[in-house]
Amino acid sequence: MDAPLIDSPAPTSVGQALALGAAGVSLRSVTKRYGPVTAVEHLTLDIPAGYYCCLLGPSGCGKTTVLRMIAGHEEITEGEIWMGDRCLNPIPAAKRNTSMMFQSYALFPHQTVWQNVEFGLRMQGIAAPERRTRVGEILDTLGLSALAQRKPARLSGGQQQRVALARALVTRPQVLLLDEPLSALDENLRIKTRAELRKLQRQFGMTFIQVTHNQDEAYSLSDQIVVMDHGRIDQVGRPDEIFAQPLSQFVATFTGDNNLFHGTVARVGKDGNQALIELEVPQLGIIFCRGEAPPVGAAGACCLRSDALTLTPLDTPAEDGPSPNRFTARITAVEFTGYITRVFLALEANGQELLYKVRTVDWARHSFQEGEVVTLSWTDQDCRFLAH
Repeated sequence: MDAPLIDSPAPTSVGQALALGAAGVSLRSVTKRYGPVTAVEHLTLDIPAGYYCCLLGPSGCGKTTVLRMIAGHEEITEGEIWMGDRCLNPIPAAKRNTSMMFQSYALFPHQTVWQNVEFGLRMQGIAAPERRTRVGEILDTLGLSALAQRKPARLSGGQQQRVALARALVTRPQVLLLDEPLSALDENLRIKTRAELRKLQRQFGMTFIQVTHNQDEAYSLSDQIVVMDHGRIDQVGRPDEIFAQPLSQFVATFTGDNNLFHGTVARVGKDGNQALIELEVPQLGIIFCRGEAPPVGAAGACCLRSDALTLTPLDTPAEDGPSPNRFTARITAVEFTGYITRVFLALEANGQELLYKVRTVDWARHSFQEGEVVTLSWTDQDCRFLAH
């Protein structure tokens, strides 16, 4: 079989001396079974060279298994994995030119920072003079030179994370694999550290593949997001595509605070390049949404982002006359989260709960109170039909 062709985005890199060059990764109908249990099923995916790719999904969806198969820590049941022009199936983990950064960091507690970072080079049989040069370079790049003689117990969580990253990068892998590397950090340090990760990935021009269940992490880091569920890929796309154009009800639910309305297609019309769909929702009525034309009578749902709602006082006339997507709801709770306020509502017609996210400074301009009945409205352009 010929190697798959994987295009590179030719990322900007000022750290080529620390990397041998990025490689793309391609999975072809990869399956992993543990006895009768199928963890990953017929998964096909291309990750271009130099991309930061996040495998996103709930616990048990198979994302860590995919990472471990790429690393060579798990055998493939069926299919092939390619890195650049090499099929990795027969190549042992130690010779794949990948490096893995574990969730626990797995630092040696009895060794110094320098010794931890040097360990992989020793295992590769690199001569002492080159080891000194390469360890010194990576510690300087990651701001760890002053900590070189400390042991892990004397480091903060963020410092330990950088030591683990230095140990992974010093061997100059073509692909760096990261298994939930930020999950052990507090919120402020997590935000700071993920910015450092993205900066380093661009600096080295390497391919990063990271497992995460945190959507904010995936949005902020990725060139490519792979949303997984039950061992399969549900959607692959850029962060903005995953956020604004989910292709399934699972993706819409998992990747954002989206509101979903389930119903039956009552009518399909044409408006420009999109179908204008009338979805009949039980005990609510017709909701107008957009998407690819489904057959009349088909079951489906429409997805409405929580920031796309408009709240107005009850009985406020619509500016342009009656609006089809216009309902009354009761404010059941208001949750202040800092920059954003989350407003929980229940539709008066059928009791369905909805979420409205608004900038706190904008919410403060309103005089709405918990328990108040208000008018909700949104445009059909902001409402996306999902067939499954």
